[in-house]
Amino acid sequence: MEFKDIKELIRVFDKSDLNKLKIKDGEFEISMQTGFDGGSIVTAAAPAVQAAPAPVAATTSVTAETAAPITGDTINSPMIGTFYASPSPESSAFVKVGDTVKAGQTLCILEAMKIMNEVEAEFDCKIVKVLVEDSNPVEYDMPLFVVEKI
Repeated sequence: MEFKDIKELIRVFDKSDLNKLKIKDGEFEISMQTGFDGGSIVTAAAPAVQAAPAPVAATTSVTAETAAPITGDTINSPMIGTFYASPSPESSAFVKVGDTVKAGQTLCILEAMKIMNEVEAEFDCKIVKVLVEDSNPVEYDMPLFVVEKI
């Protein structure tokens, strides 16, 4: 299964009334479950043996983030992955609080399955708050930035 197919599957599952979903295709297996604190668990196993602690860690960060209510417009994560604020550890962040960004400008990178995915602004906006610290795991549809639309 390709990465774009997995992203779409997660999006459809999140909007459905299903609580559990498990798909197995040869050596590829993915299972998703909802039903705790409004979050969802997604685990995927590729042909190589993988440990499952990463989704648990992501769930923990989601619970911590949802403790404080978020007000205003947000830019949310389009996938599960690891948040990176800059293109490399020695580089400055793509955006910081107070920056004005244009539609299509890169805001951060999300690493998922060893693939670096740039998250771009969908509209012109001003960054009010960065909600995720560098190198932390994020869930699908988790708020990453609080913004003011321009």
